[in-house]
Amino acid sequence: MFGQIHGFLNNFYKYRFLLLELIKKDIKAKYKDSVLGLLWSFFNPLLQMIVLTIVFSTFFGHRIPNYPVYLLTGRLVFDFFANGTRGSMSSIRSNASIIKKIYVPKYMFSLGVVASEFVNFLISLVVLIMVMIATRAPFYISLVYTIIPIFLLIILIIGVGLILTTLTTFFTDILYLWGVMITMLTYLTPIFYPISIIPDKYIFFFKLNPIFAVVYTCRQCIMYNSFPNIHYILYLAAWAFASLIIGVYIFYKYQDQFILNV
Repeated sequence: MFGQIHGFLNNFYKYRFLLLELIKKDIKAKYKDSVLGLLWSFFNPLLQMIVLTIVFSTFFGHRIPNYPVYLLTGRLVFDFFANGTRGSMSSIRSNASIIKKIYVPKYMFSLGVVASEFVNFLISLVVLIMVMIATRAPFYISLVYTIIPIFLLIILIIGVGLILTTLTTFFTDILYLWGVMITMLTYLTPIFYPISIIPDKYIFFFKLNPIFAVVYTCRQCIMYNSFPNIHYILYLAAWAFASLIIGVYIFYKYQDQFILNV
């Protein structure tokens, strides 16, 4: 297994130029024929935040200080996970014509999608900064600690993405099943509601969700001037690196069969 990870890293270094080209390709494809182009990465989270704040601030605004920042932080993190994993799933099938003609490390297609979604995520953070300024939210030094949960989130997305890519190449139904799972995770993650409204006997199930750990720790850093909870960070790290190891293992094990199924 560790030999496979070593090979993964060696190939990554050798074909690192390809990753940049795939990022450009994915971003261009995503905004093809769009007048606003990359600006949608800016307007989309802003418009979502405005609508959801209007709807849910009536119910939860009095319980959560600076509800727009609370909502947007959770929304951006969750959308990065959802878009990154969904994009990875079809990365092999959508690049079948290339795979059949020349040799390239196949995992690069999945990584390219994750990297392009990370670019969109970074652009969306500009919206968060603007909302913080507009709502007069303080900018704490603890903001720099968000690097920790975001880094682990990237590892998690890559790992889950490789697993889903492998499964989807053989079973296209996984595309629809994962769509259902993302919907379930939306409600199992406190994006627009406070976790305090969940009865104690059910909180355990919500905290099993690794995206909960990312959202919670990011909010700690951004809104509450706190170092991220070490227990959540360790839990998230376990999920992230376990997913990466499993993802690399099964991807390498079955990648030679991809060409027969795309």
